[in-house]
Amino acid sequence: MLKNLSISLCLFLGVNVCFAQLTDLARLEYSFIPQSKSEDQYTRLRALLNYPIEVKEDTYLVIGAEYNNVILNLEENYPFDTSGLNNIHVIDLNLGYTFKWNEKWRLGLKFNPRIASTLTKSIVSDDFFLNGGVYIINDRTDDTSLKRPFRLILGLTYNATTGIPFPLPFVSYYREINERWSFNAGVPKSNIKYALNANNNIQAFVGLDGYLAHLQEPSIINGNRVDHISLSVALGGLGYEYLFSKHLVAYLYSGYTFRLNNVLRNENRDEVFKLDDVNAFYLRTGLKFKI
Repeated sequence: MLKNLSISLCLFLGVNVCFAQLTDLARLEYSFIPQSKSEDQYTRLRALLNYPIEVKEDTYLVIGAEYNNVILNLEENYPFDTSGLNNIHVIDLNLGYTFKWNEKWRLGLKFNPRIASTLTKSIVSDDFFLNGGVYIINDRTDDTSLKRPFRLILGLTYNATTGIPFPLPFVSYYREINERWSFNAGVPKSNIKYALNANNNIQAFVGLDGYLAHLQEPSIINGNRVDHISLSVALGGLGYEYLFSKHLVAYLYSGYTFRLNNVLRNENRDEVFKLDDVNAFYLRTGLKFKI
């Protein structure tokens, strides 16, 4: 049953962290990107909760929610008022459904309505975004007949915040190399992990992160109206995990941003003004409860 629960939770973990949180029931997290050559800073506070419900044997309905508070400390001398950009709120409702298709494959569906906005006023229609996806999963991680167990996830996802009006392919491949080494290849995160012992893991990783949100108090910059803000980050580094128990894990990831693109956009999501984009040190730490 625990294995099936972990598969069901994969269904609605979106672009933020689809691999690291395959089995998360709850998570509290803090991320920080200071700017060594700028006065600007980026901070994100995150809380996540998932609850799987067994509808019948091998069939699960998963209900969850996630809240992100992105704090932008924009201290550079910009040619417009930045006070309306200080706080970005991203609120997700996660609904997933999964069932066993045959002996090897499991099918899953997810629906993910989102509010992404500065929320300086009452919520309006432009604050809402709809995301979702369909997946097939072949999980052989508990197959004792395999020398190197694996998990393969294939899918199509739709994310309204990308601005691409059609589904995009999704691929995730996890494999155990031996008792200590394993890797996960895919997007938005790939890593290779080494188990020091039963309580300590280290890993090297590369990944993508970001958001798009509606500005409830739009600005006019160089004659252009600004309605949205987006941040995309490509990063890499090293991570450490400490297992208090099989289910409770503390973690710390540290690295560097290879690409940081913080952009103000118009109603059509065309770029109007680029905020500071100097690459910098990256830190993410937190506590998670998993199956």
